[in-house]
Amino acid sequence: MANFFGPEMLLRIPALLIAITFHEYAHARVSDAMGDPTPRWTGRLSLNPMAHLDPVGLLMLWIFRFGWAKPVQINPSYYRDPKKGILLVSLAGPLSNLFLAFITMVLIKLNLFFSGILSTFIHILFVYNLVLAVFNLIPIPPLDGSKILMSLLPGRQGYVFSQMEAYGPLILILLVYFGLLNIILDPLITFVHIGLDTLSNLILFRF
Repeated sequence: MANFFGPEMLLRIPALLIAITFHEYAHARVSDAMGDPTPRWTGRLSLNPMAHLDPVGLLMLWIFRFGWAKPVQINPSYYRDPKKGILLVSLAGPLSNLFLAFITMVLIKLNLFFSGILSTFIHILFVYNLVLAVFNLIPIPPLDGSKILMSLLPGRQGYVFSQMEAYGPLILILLVYFGLLNIILDPLITFVHIGLDTLSNLILFRF
């Protein structure tokens, strides 16, 4: 417990706020761009972290690395194609985190910060965005991956899958409790990490 409020632990808070804010803002921005005024009406079209913060969810993320933000309310009836709209809105959050993970990886490889608190913060920001992106792509409600899968499934199959939504949070809690979530996440995170590493090497001409 001596290091619980050490520098690295405290740096997690701004890193989390940045990762969560961009994730939720991306959902709101894409929904707004497709004609849905709901995110704007509810104050979610903002890069102010307080607009997206769920205090309990942030605390859980900070301490246990499993938590949540305040979900962005959307109204798919405003979309020209609701299924496509839900797909794009759901993809927007994880993709925003992947983009931030890529940018921070490039900064790390450029070695612009060398050492110290800023370097540590950039590394933490990279990890949180990478993990948040992969975690949210898991197809278990209420994660974005479930909405992506639901929008891709044919009508009847999509409806059957949607019935799982009420049990999604319980499934996630059980996965965390029995230590199964890391078994699912670790290989996926490694795979995405390798992909970002390869892409950043190409961008930086490192062969």
